[in-house]
Amino acid sequence: MSKAIVLLSGGLDSTTVATMAVKEFSAENVVAATLFYGQKHSVELDAAKAVVEYLGIKKHYIRSLPEDIFRGFGSTLVDADKPNPEVTYEELAKQQGPSPTYVPFRNGNLLAVAAALALVEDCDYLYYGAHAEDARNFAYPDCTFEFNGAMANAIHIGTYYKVRMLVPLQWMSKKEVVQKAIEVGAPIHLTHSCYNGTRPACGKCPTCISRIEAFKMAGYKDPIPYAVDPEWSNDLKEVSVR
Repeated sequence: MSKAIVLLSGGLDSTTVATMAVKEFSAENVVAATLFYGQKHSVELDAAKAVVEYLGIKKHYIRSLPEDIFRGFGSTLVDADKPNPEVTYEELAKQQGPSPTYVPFRNGNLLAVAAALALVEDCDYLYYGAHAEDARNFAYPDCTFEFNGAMANAIHIGTYYKVRMLVPLQWMSKKEVVQKAIEVGAPIHLTHSCYNGTRPACGKCPTCISRIEAFKMAGYKDPIPYAVDPEWSNDLKEVSVR
Protein backbone atom coordinates (compact mmCIF):
# COMPACT_ATOMS: atom_id res chain seq x y z
CA MET A 1 0.00 0.00 0.00
CA SER A 2 1.29 3.46 -0.92
CA LYS A 3 1.92 6.09 1.74
CA ALA A 4 1.64 9.87 1.64
CA ILE A 5 3.00 12.81 3.61
CA VAL A 6 1.02 16.05 3.84
CA LEU A 7 2.51 19.49 4.43
CA LEU A 8 -0.07 20.61 6.99
CA SER A 9 -0.25 24.17 8.28
CA GLY A 10 -3.63 23.85 9.96
CA GLY A 11 -5.27 26.19 7.46
CA LEU A 12 -8.20 25.45 5.16
CA ASP A 13 -6.18 24.48 2.07
CA SER A 14 -3.74 22.06 3.69
CA THR A 15 -6.51 20.52 5.80
CA THR A 16 -8.50 19.87 2.63
CA VAL A 17 -5.62 18.04 0.95
CA ALA A 18 -4.89 16.13 4.18
CA THR A 19 -8.49 14.91 4.16
CA MET A 20 -8.15 13.94 0.50
CA ALA A 21 -4.99 11.98 1.28
CA VAL A 22 -6.68 10.12 4.15
CA LYS A 23 -9.58 9.22 1.87
CA GLU A 24 -7.16 7.98 -0.79
CA PHE A 25 -4.70 6.01 1.37
CA SER A 26 -6.42 5.68 4.81
CA ALA A 27 -5.23 7.43 7.98
CA GLU A 28 -2.63 4.80 8.92
CA ASN A 29 -0.81 5.41 5.62
CA VAL A 30 -0.69 9.21 5.93
CA VAL A 31 1.97 11.23 7.73
CA ALA A 32 1.59 14.94 8.55
CA ALA A 33 4.41 17.50 8.67
CA THR A 34 3.89 20.90 10.33
CA LEU A 35 6.74 23.40 10.29
CA PHE A 36 7.31 26.50 12.38
CA TYR A 37 9.42 29.15 10.67
CA GLY A 38 8.87 32.19 12.89
CA GLN A 39 5.43 33.05 11.51
CA LYS A 40 3.22 35.38 13.53
CA HIS A 41 0.26 33.07 12.98
CA SER A 42 1.82 30.13 14.82
CA VAL A 43 -1.64 29.46 16.30
CA GLU A 44 -2.05 27.36 13.15
CA LEU A 45 0.17 24.73 14.80
CA ASP A 46 -2.55 24.06 17.37
CA ALA A 47 -5.07 23.82 14.54
CA ALA A 48 -2.83 21.30 12.76
CA LYS A 49 -2.69 19.13 15.87
CA ALA A 50 -6.50 19.17 16.14
CA VAL A 51 -6.87 18.28 12.45
CA VAL A 52 -4.42 15.36 12.77
CA GLU A 53 -6.32 13.99 15.76
CA TYR A 54 -9.68 14.37 14.00
CA LEU A 55 -8.49 12.60 10.85
CA GLY A 56 -6.88 9.79 12.82
CA ILE A 57 -3.36 10.39 11.49
CA LYS A 58 -0.92 8.66 13.84
CA LYS A 59 2.42 10.22 12.83
CA HIS A 60 2.75 13.99 13.03
CA TYR A 61 6.11 15.70 12.61
CA ILE A 62 6.29 19.16 14.19
CA ARG A 63 9.63 20.77 13.40
CA SER A 64 11.12 24.26 13.54
CA LEU A 65 13.29 25.97 10.96
CA PRO A 66 15.78 28.57 12.25
CA GLU A 67 13.57 31.60 12.84
CA ASP A 68 16.09 34.11 11.49
CA ILE A 69 16.20 32.60 7.99
CA PHE A 70 13.32 34.69 6.65
CA ARG A 71 13.60 37.79 8.82
CA GLY A 72 14.86 41.05 7.35
CA PHE A 73 13.30 40.52 3.92
CA GLY A 74 10.32 42.64 4.95
CA SER A 75 7.61 39.97 4.98
CA THR A 76 4.72 40.99 7.19
CA LEU A 77 4.27 37.35 8.23
CA VAL A 78 7.59 37.14 10.06
CA ASP A 79 8.97 40.64 10.67
CA ALA A 80 7.59 41.91 13.97
CA ASP A 81 7.71 45.58 12.92
CA LYS A 82 5.71 45.01 9.74
CA PRO A 83 1.92 44.94 10.24
CA ASN A 84 -0.11 42.69 7.97
CA PRO A 85 -2.11 44.55 5.29
CA GLU A 86 -5.89 44.75 5.57
CA VAL A 87 -6.76 44.24 1.92
CA THR A 88 -8.09 41.41 -0.20
CA TYR A 89 -6.00 38.85 -2.10
CA GLU A 90 -7.36 40.41 -5.30
CA GLU A 91 -6.02 43.83 -4.31
CA LEU A 92 -2.67 42.30 -3.41
CA ALA A 93 -2.52 40.52 -6.76
CA LYS A 94 -2.97 43.81 -8.63
CA GLN A 95 0.27 45.13 -7.17
CA GLN A 96 3.56 44.70 -8.99
CA GLY A 97 5.87 42.07 -7.56
CA PRO A 98 5.37 39.75 -4.60
CA SER A 99 2.77 40.35 -1.90
CA PRO A 100 4.04 42.05 1.29
CA THR A 101 3.04 38.81 3.04
CA TYR A 102 5.34 36.75 0.79
CA VAL A 103 8.03 34.93 2.78
CA PRO A 104 11.17 34.50 0.62
CA PHE A 105 11.16 31.03 -0.93
CA ARG A 106 9.31 29.70 2.10
CA ASN A 107 7.49 26.95 0.26
CA GLY A 108 10.68 25.73 -1.38
CA ASN A 109 12.20 25.28 2.06
CA LEU A 110 9.09 23.65 3.55
CA LEU A 111 8.69 21.25 0.65
CA ALA A 112 12.37 20.28 0.83
CA VAL A 113 11.96 19.32 4.49
CA ALA A 114 8.74 17.45 3.70
CA ALA A 115 10.49 15.57 0.87
CA ALA A 116 13.25 14.46 3.25
CA LEU A 117 10.66 13.28 5.77
CA ALA A 118 8.84 11.47 2.96
CA LEU A 119 11.95 9.38 2.37
CA VAL A 120 12.40 8.73 6.09
CA GLU A 121 8.79 7.51 6.29
CA ASP A 122 8.90 5.59 2.99
CA CYS A 123 6.16 7.77 1.49
CA ASP A 124 5.42 7.72 -2.22
CA TYR A 125 3.47 10.98 -2.39
CA LEU A 126 3.79 14.50 -0.96
CA TYR A 127 0.57 16.53 -0.78
CA TYR A 128 0.81 20.31 -1.01
CA GLY A 129 -2.15 22.71 -0.70
CA ALA A 130 -1.37 25.65 -3.03
CA HIS A 131 -4.37 26.91 -5.04
CA ALA A 132 -4.87 29.13 -8.09
CA GLU A 133 -5.49 32.40 -6.24
CA ASP A 134 -2.14 32.06 -4.46
CA ALA A 135 -0.49 32.03 -7.88
CA ARG A 136 -2.35 34.98 -9.42
CA ASN A 137 0.03 37.53 -10.99
CA PHE A 138 2.95 35.94 -9.12
CA ALA A 139 1.86 37.51 -5.82
CA TYR A 140 3.28 34.32 -4.29
CA PRO A 141 5.85 33.05 -6.82
CA ASP A 142 6.44 29.86 -4.82
CA CYS A 143 2.79 28.90 -5.32
CA THR A 144 2.70 29.29 -9.10
CA PHE A 145 2.13 26.48 -11.57
CA GLU A 146 5.68 27.02 -12.86
CA PHE A 147 7.12 26.64 -9.37
CA ASN A 148 4.95 23.62 -8.61
CA GLY A 149 6.08 21.83 -11.75
CA ALA A 150 9.75 22.60 -11.18
CA MET A 151 9.57 21.62 -7.51
CA ALA A 152 7.71 18.41 -8.33
CA ASN A 153 10.48 17.47 -10.79
CA ALA A 154 13.22 18.36 -8.30
CA ILE A 155 11.60 16.29 -5.56
CA HIS A 156 11.02 13.31 -7.83
CA ILE A 157 14.60 13.32 -9.11
CA GLY A 158 16.13 14.23 -5.76
CA THR A 159 14.42 11.33 -4.02
CA TYR A 160 15.74 8.90 -6.66
CA TYR A 161 12.34 8.83 -8.38
CA LYS A 162 10.60 7.77 -5.19
CA VAL A 163 8.40 10.73 -4.12
CA ARG A 164 5.85 12.45 -6.32
CA MET A 165 4.48 15.84 -5.27
CA LEU A 166 0.74 16.27 -5.71
CA VAL A 167 -0.95 19.70 -5.80
CA PRO A 168 -4.65 18.77 -6.13
CA LEU A 169 -5.96 22.31 -5.55
CA GLN A 170 -3.61 24.21 -7.85
CA TRP A 171 -6.22 24.91 -10.53
CA MET A 172 -8.98 25.80 -8.03
CA SER A 173 -10.21 29.19 -6.83
CA LYS A 174 -10.69 29.68 -3.09
CA LYS A 175 -14.43 29.18 -3.58
CA GLU A 176 -13.75 25.84 -5.25
CA VAL A 177 -11.43 24.88 -2.39
CA VAL A 178 -14.28 25.51 0.06
CA GLN A 179 -16.58 23.37 -2.08
CA LYS A 180 -13.97 20.58 -2.21
CA ALA A 181 -13.43 20.78 1.56
CA ILE A 182 -17.14 20.33 2.18
CA GLU A 183 -17.38 17.55 -0.43
CA VAL A 184 -14.64 15.47 1.20
CA GLY A 185 -15.75 16.21 4.77
CA ALA A 186 -12.66 18.16 5.84
CA PRO A 187 -12.78 19.36 9.48
CA ILE A 188 -13.17 23.01 8.49
CA HIS A 189 -14.30 23.97 11.98
CA LEU A 190 -10.85 23.08 13.36
CA THR A 191 -8.84 25.12 10.86
CA HIS A 192 -7.32 28.56 11.40
CA SER A 193 -6.01 30.81 8.65
CA CYS A 194 -5.60 34.30 10.16
CA TYR A 195 -2.26 35.96 9.30
CA ASN A 196 -2.35 37.87 12.58
CA GLY A 197 -2.67 34.60 14.50
CA THR A 198 -5.50 35.83 16.73
CA ARG A 199 -8.32 33.80 18.22
CA PRO A 200 -10.92 34.53 17.10
CA ALA A 201 -9.55 35.24 13.64
CA CYS A 202 -9.19 38.98 12.94
CA GLY A 203 -11.46 39.05 9.88
CA LYS A 204 -9.39 41.88 8.34
CA CYS A 205 -6.16 40.39 6.99
CA PRO A 206 -5.96 39.16 3.37
CA THR A 207 -6.40 35.48 4.20
CA CYS A 208 -9.38 36.13 6.50
CA ILE A 209 -11.07 38.32 3.88
CA SER A 210 -10.37 35.77 1.14
CA ARG A 211 -11.73 32.94 3.26
CA ILE A 212 -14.90 34.78 4.28
CA GLU A 213 -15.67 35.75 0.68
CA ALA A 214 -14.94 32.24 -0.61
CA PHE A 215 -17.46 30.75 1.82
CA LYS A 216 -20.06 33.32 0.79
CA MET A 217 -19.49 32.56 -2.89
CA ALA A 218 -19.78 28.83 -2.18
CA GLY A 219 -23.08 29.42 -0.37
CA TYR A 220 -21.92 28.55 3.16
CA LYS A 221 -21.15 30.25 6.45
CA ASP A 222 -17.61 29.81 7.67
CA PRO A 223 -17.87 27.85 10.96
CA ILE A 224 -14.87 29.49 12.66
CA PRO A 225 -15.37 32.64 14.78
CA TYR A 226 -14.11 36.09 13.78
CA ALA A 227 -13.36 39.16 15.90
CA VAL A 228 -15.38 41.21 13.42
CA ASP A 229 -18.50 39.20 12.67
CA PRO A 230 -19.02 38.82 8.91
CA GLU A 231 -22.43 39.73 7.55
CA TRP A 232 -23.81 36.34 6.63
CA SER A 233 -26.93 36.10 4.48
CA ASN A 234 -29.84 34.02 5.74
CA ASP A 235 -29.61 32.17 2.44
CA LEU A 236 -26.21 30.71 3.32
CA LYS A 237 -26.03 27.15 4.64
CA GLU A 238 -24.32 25.98 7.81
CA VAL A 239 -21.36 23.62 7.39
CA SER A 240 -22.23 20.33 9.05
CA VAL A 241 -19.55 18.60 11.11
CA ARG A 242 -19.33 14.88 10.25
